[in-house]
Amino acid sequence: MKRHGSTGRRGFSLLEVVIVVAIIAILAAIGIPRMSRGAKGASDAALTGDLATIRNAIDLYATEHNGAYPAETGTDNINTQLTQYTDGQGAVSPTRTTSCIYGPYLRSIPPLPVGTKKGSAKIGPGDANDVGWIYDDAEGTIYANTSASEKDDTNKLYSEY
Repeated sequence: MKRHGSTGRRGFSLLEVVIVVAIIAILAAIGIPRMSRGAKGASDAALTGDLATIRNAIDLYATEHNGAYPAETGTDNINTQLTQYTDGQGAVSPTRTTSCIYGPYLRSIPPLPVGTKKGSAKIGPGDANDVGWIYDDAEGTIYANTSASEKDDTNKLYSEY
């Protein structure tokens, strides 16, 4: 028996498959570079946002501690002073007490989103393997722990954000 309207075709021709593969390759060539630039731009934006958050926390700490910035020496360093409760002199406590009434200013220190130290979430006074953020406790300034060769797309150093 012959079917009505059937052309007898059962698959795609080689030419049709080649055309589809070529179209997919062109779309991938256009889309992949744009997506990778978007991810880099997202890291740059995350750096800007994280620095703003940490800087605001440092400023709030100084406001509540009579202008004194978090310390970078001893056991009560900036990492704990920003993430735990503090008293007027900067001593820390993991829980709120009658004397430790300030803070916490951050839930956690955000990890560095760019550079070779990417993922490091510690604040320190200088470059070290586990330090993502460099902090000067005399000035209350903080910046990304990146090298002089690590820059964004506009050629701006990450350490100058």
